[in-house]
Amino acid sequence: MTRALPDLLIEPVVRMALAEDLGRTGDVTAQACIPEDARFKAVFTARQAGVMAGGAVVRLTIHALDARATVTSRVADGEAFEAGTVLIEAEANARALLSAERTALNLLARMCGIATLTRTYVEAVAGTAARIADTRKTMPGLRALDKHAVACGGGLNHRFGLDDAILIKDNHVAVCGSAGEAVRRARAFAPHLMKVEVEVDTLAQLDEVLAEKPDVIMLDNFSLDDLKEAVRRARAAGSVVLEASGGVNLSTVADIAATGVDVISVGALTHSVSQLDIGLDAG
Repeated sequence: MTRALPDLLIEPVVRMALAEDLGRTGDVTAQACIPEDARFKAVFTARQAGVMAGGAVVRLTIHALDARATVTSRVADGEAFEAGTVLIEAEANARALLSAERTALNLLARMCGIATLTRTYVEAVAGTAARIADTRKTMPGLRALDKHAVACGGGLNHRFGLDDAILIKDNHVAVCGSAGEAVRRARAFAPHLMKVEVEVDTLAQLDEVLAEKPDVIMLDNFSLDDLKEAVRRARAAGSVVLEASGGVNLSTVADIAATGVDVISVGALTHSVSQLDIGLDAG
C-alpha cells in the first residue's frame, strides 16, 4: 500500500500554482461566461494507460476554490489503469472547477507520468534483488509530489533533501583529499540515526571506503564487469548497501540489476518524464 502524502505538504504547492494561473483578477473567462451559482459535474479521464498518483492533489486543488466541492477518486494512488478509465469524479461550483482545471490536470498528469515510468523500471528489474530509487533531480517546488509519485510507481525514495542523510560526492572528495578521509569526517559528524553514503568512481576507491564502513556505497558509472567485481568485494568485506548510478535507462537497467547491486538510482524518473494524457470532461 502506498503511503499517503499529507495534505500539509500538498497545499502550498497547489496554492502557488493556482495563484500563478489566476493572476491579478482571477479567471475572467469563467466570470464572463458562467453564472456565479452554476454547478458543474466533471470527470478526470485517462486517455492512455498508466499508474495513478495525485488523487489528493486534485482534491485539494478544487477545494482551494470551492471548499464544498465533492471530489471522489475512483482509482487509488499506486493502482494501474487502462485508457478510458475515469480516475476522479468532481462536482463543484462551475467557475471554481473550471478555474482549477488546468492546475489540477498539470499536477495530476505529471504525477501519473512519473508513477507510470517508475513502474516500467520496477517491472524491468523484477526477479532480481535490485530496487529502483529516485534522486533529487526533481522539479523545483514539486519535490514532495514527484517523490510521492515515484513511491506510487513502486520505487524507493532516496534522500528528500540535503539535511536527512550524508551523501559524499566526487566534489566533496576533492575538497577532503580522499574518499576515505571524507567518510571518516562524516562518521565523526553523523548522529546515530543518520546514514552515510559515499560515491566512488573506481574499484580502487571502493576498496578505500570499504575499510571505513559506510552504510551505502554509490557505484557511479561503473561498467557491468566492474559492478560485478564491486559486488563480490563488498560482500566479502561485510554488510553494505550498494547503489548503482549513472548510465541507467530502460535498455540497461535489467543488466545492471543482474550484477547483484541492491539499489539503482534513476534521475530520469523525475527529470525526463512525460506527462500522461488525462482530460477533464463533463460528467
